[in-house]
Amino acid sequence: MKSIYTNWILLSMAASLLAACNKYNDNFLYTDQVFPISIKGYNATKEVLAVKVDTISSPRIATGESAFNLAEAYTFRGEQRTVKVNISEKNTGKLVLEQEFKKEDGAASLNFLYMDGKMSDMPEKPGVTDKKISLIYMFVPDVTKYSEPVDLVIGKYYSTPKVFEEITRLKNVKPNEFSEAATISTFSTARQEYNGVMTSVSFQVRIYKAGTNTPYIDGTSYTWNDLSTTAPKPAASVASSKIYIFSEAPSGMIMRFNTRLDY
Repeated sequence: MKSIYTNWILLSMAASLLAACNKYNDNFLYTDQVFPISIKGYNATKEVLAVKVDTISSPRIATGESAFNLAEAYTFRGEQRTVKVNISEKNTGKLVLEQEFKKEDGAASLNFLYMDGKMSDMPEKPGVTDKKISLIYMFVPDVTKYSEPVDLVIGKYYSTPKVFEEITRLKNVKPNEFSEAATISTFSTARQEYNGVMTSVSFQVRIYKAGTNTPYIDGTSYTWNDLSTTAPKPAASVASSKIYIFSEAPSGMIMRFNTRLDY
């Protein structure tokens, strides 16, 4: 009888300990939660960007004129429900971005471009697909100050007989804003036959007034050169995915462009 009573006491103690452990685990799971934070994009300035999560300064930084992909983690404790992420210029202290996230979000993701002292959303770059080229553009007409939407026309230029063959176009692209993504098939630029004549071929991206085949510089003092005036583009024969930001950089009266971002 004494043995049965002792075993009953031991079982009761074990049950109590197990319940206490389960209660502790439940409380831990309820009060403590690791919250992953992804911060990526491109810093097109010379300023170093510093990150702070809540009151904690991160050792990770976004250096100037480069892409960044930073991973942070924050632990919600107790009944805390929100956390703020701050990004600022390290040297000047200028606030670039501040955003609050909720515990129930489960994770946070920031993807932005910092250029000319301003923050804007950064588009997601499509993945590289076999035998395909994906292109996203931002056109900055900082010389002509052209303010109307343009069509970015992607195609091939055959030197003989001086023919530009359109493949596709990004329509109604507003200056200083990102376009949608355009996807084309890779192609060879080796010397080849066109209408029975051997000719050289070049990959070009032209900028036309929206809805036309007229270069956007028509009516200005600048001219369009069939060979050298083109928006930036990758190799035509290699699969790739690119985001470009480009601005005007005339050579004399011939319009040319400067690549500010090749990402």
